[in-house]
Amino acid sequence: MPTTERLESFIAAVEGGAHAKAIEDYYTEDATMRENQAEPRRGRSTLVAQETAVLERTESVVSTCVRPVLVNGDHVAIHWIFEFTFKGGGRMRMEEIAWQRWEGERIAEEQFFYDPAQRKPV
Repeated sequence: MPTTERLESFIAAVEGGAHAKAIEDYYTEDATMRENQAEPRRGRSTLVAQETAVLERTESVVSTCVRPVLVNGDHVAIHWIFEFTFKGGGRMRMEEIAWQRWEGERIAEEQFFYDPAQRKPV
């Protein structure tokens, strides 16, 4: 179960724009990440590479945690809003729920729930 301080530190890292670094610092080595019902991506290095690839296509990402964050033992639910500005000028706003299972002070499993229609840049 994450401490309040550890969870708040993770949220601050994401809101501060350190998305790939947050995966390195807060996820287990064999962590999984899953988009809706898609097959999970496995392994922290894979997750960092995927996040880095997304970030390389962006000019900026503004990440906002919508409170409250719900914690029940090892399970955490975070409501996020991400506002992407892509290289070339496209924009996209994603609102999602991240459902996480922590092992001690690190995230072992994460699944995102969102409406895929949001993934179309405007």
